[in-house]
Amino acid sequence: MNVRTRLDGLLGDALAANLRGRLSHFIVDETSPAIALFAPERRASNEEGDWYGEHAGKWLVAASRAAARSGDAALRASVLRVADYLVSVQEDDGYLGTYAPSRRFMCPRPPKPVSWDGAPSVRTWDIWTHAYLMLGLIEVHRQLGGERYLESARRIGDLCLHTLTDGGIDITDLGNHFGMSATVLLDPAVELHLATGDPRYLELARRVLAQADANPPLALLKQSLAGTDAAFIGTGKAYQLAWNMVGMAKLHRVTGEADLLRAVENVWTSIRDHHLTLGGGPWGGVAHRSREVFNAPGAFSPEGYVETCSTLAWIQLNRELLAITGEARYAEEIERSAYNDLLAAQAPDGEDWCYYVFPNGRRVHTTYWRCCKSSGAMAVEELPDIAVGVRDPATLDINLFGAGESTATLEAPGCVTLRQATAWPYPDDVRIDLEVERETHFRLRIRVPSWAEGASVLVNGAAADAAIVPGSYATIDREWRTGDRILARFPAQPMVHRATNRNVQESRAPDGSAVRQEVLRFDYVGFTCGPLVYATERVDGFKTSETVKLPEGPVEDWLTCERGEDGMPTLHFDPGYRPPLRFTPYFATGGRHDGAWRLTWLGLAPTE
Repeated sequence: MNVRTRLDGLLGDALAANLRGRLSHFIVDETSPAIALFAPERRASNEEGDWYGEHAGKWLVAASRAAARSGDAALRASVLRVADYLVSVQEDDGYLGTYAPSRRFMCPRPPKPVSWDGAPSVRTWDIWTHAYLMLGLIEVHRQLGGERYLESARRIGDLCLHTLTDGGIDITDLGNHFGMSATVLLDPAVELHLATGDPRYLELARRVLAQADANPPLALLKQSLAGTDAAFIGTGKAYQLAWNMVGMAKLHRVTGEADLLRAVENVWTSIRDHHLTLGGGPWGGVAHRSREVFNAPGAFSPEGYVETCSTLAWIQLNRELLAITGEARYAEEIERSAYNDLLAAQAPDGEDWCYYVFPNGRRVHTTYWRCCKSSGAMAVEELPDIAVGVRDPATLDINLFGAGESTATLEAPGCVTLRQATAWPYPDDVRIDLEVERETHFRLRIRVPSWAEGASVLVNGAAADAAIVPGSYATIDREWRTGDRILARFPAQPMVHRATNRNVQESRAPDGSAVRQEVLRFDYVGFTCGPLVYATERVDGFKTSETVKLPEGPVEDWLTCERGEDGMPTLHFDPGYRPPLRFTPYFATGGRHDGAWRLTWLGLAPTE
């Protein structure tokens, strides 16, 4: 029941850029700097404790998917050559990292004073690197074949299991943020179990979670079940916490244990309600020692920002919850993140990426070794497999919209092909043409965006026999035949969003009654249309912030959407007292070049 999807449009452009850029040039063979790290002579002398080894696993995941999807022979050859090299330098005990023997994760470390981020006594990313290597090798095996790659991942898993049992090592002693950078091992452990059926790797996953839960500053499962805000689990490191939740969701899929799903959903709700930018990325950067931890709930600053690695993990977490529950809200979050904060981080050449994207700020392309370039490449390659999904042997889900083609196999109709024609995410109808191997009944679920009031779905020109409810799926259960056409109309009107940076001091009066005094308040306004966030360039050509008054009339009188000659929609905001401001889709505002400015939020004038 596999699905193969070719994405065109904006996401197709991102995939094409990814293939010709990052995936084809960053790593080519064993002499590429990110792979040369694994050479035995380099490994033997590396005392640095760096994270650079992660790039190999990330690249293997993304590049093997891209090679299988595109049929690119050169990329396929590079993936296999690199994977073969890594297997060849794996040590007898299964070790496949970049560290000197004395720095490896199997070696006990003396305790050290607790730091704010819970870093171990010797800063190490060794388990983190091995987690990505396991995922990369498993993905090469899944996409391109080769039992030796799966066997290599098994050897890593065996070494990890031995280390955390007979080796006497606690996983939370091996990573920073009170162990969260090591407990991400939960994800590849479950993946290894799924790939091999070996219960030992399920045991490994359970042990990782048990040790993560037994460490009081982390208490991963306990705090998640208790509804602790994401900012206060461990250190609230966004990327690592979300990746831990991915592993926990996968463990639920294998075991069916309800507490695991409840814990993951609690953290998801916390992130969704308190810790996302308008563009859908997990954000930080407000008054904290780390730029990459969640802000305190309720904190807001237009200059806060999103780490691209966190956007990857958020997309993956929603992917898992979508697969488990089939609920539209998870697909909508993926779409929001993909079309806004993810595309906003990628440059058109597919090689340059932003480490951070700023709702209000300057676009900055990051340097060679930074993690986000490889994470962004991984995130883009997630999207084809999410766009259309098989819910069960008789149901297809359309999760993401955009021009392209998907082919799936269901029990009754056999091969089903769906072809989308649309300018989406720009305002437009979505036209879907069907081709089926056998005419028969099956269900087609079409996601209706939560903002699409007045949405309609037509089949061959007549209203579909389905409930059309924004924020859910419209389920069409009928006999389908080749030539059937679906027309989905999702009215997209400009919408106004408000945010507030507010500080309220609480105390008591002399009589004991409660006193709450607002001592700071700044209000902001931002705009969306359909799935896209909009931003303007520096106001009047030089200002990096602006305070505005909103007109009193209906929104449609002063905020309008127009289509430019290049097809890209623009919003025109006319406050009435100054020349109108022009807003374009956030990902493209100012041009997608290094140094471009984007302003998503405008300050609102204080009211008396």
